[in-house]
Amino acid sequence: MNQIKKLLIIGFVWPEPNSSAAGGRMMQLISIFKENGFEITFASAALDSDFMVDLSEFGIEKKSIELNSASFDDFIAALNPNVVLFDRFMIEEQFGWRVTEKCPNAIRILDTEDLHCLRTARQKAFKENRKFEIHDLFSEEVAKREIASILRCDLSLIISEFEMDILEDVFRINRDLLFYLPFLVDKMSDNDLLKLPSFEDRKNFVFIGNFLHEPNWNTVQYLKEAIWPLIKKDFPEAVLEVYGAYPSQKVLQLHQPKNGFFIMGRAEDANEVVKKARVVLAPIRFGAGLKGKLLEAMQCGTPSVTTTIGSEAMHGVLPWNGIVENDPEQFSKKAIALYQDENLWKESQKNGVVIINECYQKSSYSDKLTAIVNSLLTDSKSHRLHNFMGNLLQHHAYKSTMYMSKWIEAKNKS
Repeated sequence: MNQIKKLLIIGFVWPEPNSSAAGGRMMQLISIFKENGFEITFASAALDSDFMVDLSEFGIEKKSIELNSASFDDFIAALNPNVVLFDRFMIEEQFGWRVTEKCPNAIRILDTEDLHCLRTARQKAFKENRKFEIHDLFSEEVAKREIASILRCDLSLIISEFEMDILEDVFRINRDLLFYLPFLVDKMSDNDLLKLPSFEDRKNFVFIGNFLHEPNWNTVQYLKEAIWPLIKKDFPEAVLEVYGAYPSQKVLQLHQPKNGFFIMGRAEDANEVVKKARVVLAPIRFGAGLKGKLLEAMQCGTPSVTTTIGSEAMHGVLPWNGIVENDPEQFSKKAIALYQDENLWKESQKNGVVIINECYQKSSYSDKLTAIVNSLLTDSKSHRLHNFMGNLLQHHAYKSTMYMSKWIEAKNKS
C-alpha cells in the first residue's frame, strides 16, 4: 500500500481565481498535486476574503496560521508534510527557516508567480522616464532577497521563458533548481470557436484586471489619458468597459459615460464579460510574468491589442492573436482596425487558438513536474549536495531571519 503524500501550501493570500491570474495559477497547481495523490493542506496568515475559493469543495484542508509565532512550528511538526510549496518569495522568507528546522526532509518548492525584481525594476525605470536595462536588476534590493529564496529552495516554478533566461543567464542559477511552468489551460479547436459569440454578436472594447496590481492601475490611467482620446477621435461611437476586482476611489473617478469610458468594477464572471466584447485593450507599460487577462482573451475568442511587455513570453514565435504595438497613435489606429475588420479579427482569433494549443497545454508540463517532484522525494540529499550556494544561504541567511522573527515573537508576548 502506497504511503499518502502530504503537500502543505503556504499562501500569501487565500486563492481568488475569479479575482486574479495568481489565484487561477494556484488552483492549477493544486489540481496537478491532487491528481497525483497528494493530501493537501492550504495555510495562510491572510484574513479571509469575500471572494476566496471554498477549499473544502476541492478536498483541501484550510488552516489559518500566524506570522512570527511558534504555533506554526507545532502545526508543521504535527502535519509533517513531504512537500511544502511557498506562494511567493516573501512567504519563503517568513516560514522557510521554520520548515527547514521542523521538517528538514520536506521538499521545498517556490512558486515565484513572476520575478518581483523584474517588475520592480521596470516600474522604477518607467517612473524615472528612462529605458529599462537588464543590469538594473542588480541594484534592486528585492532581487537579492528573491534570488536568495530561489537558491534556498529545492525547486522554483517559473511562469515565463523570458524570466527563465534571466535567472540562468543573468543570475547564473543552475537549471536543476528551476522548472518552467506557464498557465495551463484546456485544448481548443475551431469547433470551440463556433460555440463562442460571433464577430457581429460582440460589441465594445474591454479591459479587465485586479486593481491591487499596480501595472493594471497604470494601464487604465494610460488608457484614459492617452489611448482613449485617440480612439474616440477616429471612432466616436467607441465604448470601453473597464472591469477589475478591488477598484479604489481613484479608479472609480475615471468613470465617464459621456466619453464612452465605463468603470464597471468587479466582473461576476470574467469569461462572460470577455466573450461579449469584440476586442481586449491592454497597453501594459511595465510588469513581469505572463498576463492572465491576455490568455483568457484567447480562450474567449477575443483578439487583443497589447504592448511588447504585455505579450512578452506569451506566444513564442507564433503570430499574436491581435496586435502588438507600443506607440500610442499606432496602438489606437490598429485597435480600431481590429475592431472593424472582420477578416483581420477572425484571423487574430484563430492565432489565439494556435497559441493556446502550442504553449499552454497541461499535458506538456504536469507529468514532467510530477516526475521531478517524485525524483526529489526519492533522493533530495544528492540534489541538495550540488546546491552549495543554497546550503550556504540556508546556513547564514536564515540565522538573521530566524532571530528577527523570534525577537518579534518575544516582543508580541511582552
